[in-house]
Amino acid sequence: MSRKLLKMWILQRPAHWLLLIALCVLTCAGYWLLWSEIRLEHAFKPLSKLTAGGRALAQSLVPDARRSSPDDFDLEEQLVVLYNRVPKTGSTSFVNIAYDLCKPNKFHVLHINVTANMHVLSLPNQIQFVRNVSRWHVMKPALYHGHMAFLDFSKFQIAHKPIYVNLVRKPLDRLVSYYYFLRFGDNYRPNLVRKKAGNKITFDECVVQKQADCDPKNMWLQIPFFCGHAAECWEPGSAWALDQAKRNLVNEYFLVGVTEQMYEFVDLLERSLPRIFHGFREHYQNSNKSHLRVTSSKLPPSDSTIKTIQKTKIWQMENDLYEFALAQFEFNKKKLMQPDNKHVQKFMYEKIRPK
Repeated sequence: MSRKLLKMWILQRPAHWLLLIALCVLTCAGYWLLWSEIRLEHAFKPLSKLTAGGRALAQSLVPDARRSSPDDFDLEEQLVVLYNRVPKTGSTSFVNIAYDLCKPNKFHVLHINVTANMHVLSLPNQIQFVRNVSRWHVMKPALYHGHMAFLDFSKFQIAHKPIYVNLVRKPLDRLVSYYYFLRFGDNYRPNLVRKKAGNKITFDECVVQKQADCDPKNMWLQIPFFCGHAAECWEPGSAWALDQAKRNLVNEYFLVGVTEQMYEFVDLLERSLPRIFHGFREHYQNSNKSHLRVTSSKLPPSDSTIKTIQKTKIWQMENDLYEFALAQFEFNKKKLMQPDNKHVQKFMYEKIRPK
């Protein structure tokens, strides 16, 4: 009965019914447009009206031309040289020139002192050291030095890496020097009692008796110093470590000299990086700092001892690295001069287009 009444009401008043439907449609459309406008307002809200946190985020995303421009980085005043010095390679003589000239040349010298003379930094110390060297701007320009293995700064998201330099020495000469140094000390600190003081066994006798102090494994030091902080670097006889040391020497070091040519090493550094090394040549020649830390008593090894050591794998690999470094150093010296060997090499820019 009710359905029939409803049908009759609709048929009798069609205009009212259509008006009701139109009103509903308009109401829904109005709500939809209002919601869309609110969403668009939020979507296009200007950066100037963001909250403080949002404003900071927006600024970090917009490139700052002054901050990001490489031209703003002062290559001279931000210069950092890292000398991860190998023990018994003449490093004390070189470093003392730096200490003498750091004040007139207006740069800082900092010694890296690691607990118990360890050559490898822990992971927390690695990242802290890298950040210190990179951000300690009041110390720049700077020369850092210490008995520490090569550390790759690119692993730590550092944009400007330090310039690495180093010296290498003939491996048997270095081992013999260290052997007698532990027993007799040197003229640098003559009153300091060394760890093996009183032990008068010669290096030759040590080799014959196959004692631990002259074990060829003790020569395994220059390779890991250039190889770095990987565990394999410190495995005596590792072919991978030798290859990595060579790669780093060529790709990561600005200059590697040899102890036997210290003056030539200093000369190349002064010509290349005068901001720090200005005056090093003259000081090396004319001061008393050119031959510091001479071992007080040292006997050269016999021919039979030399032959015995040279048969070992460790010596052969360490000598391989030394010869590799020497060849690279000689190459750098040669390219300093023009083919006539009388004039220093120069370069210029020409044929610049468009004019």
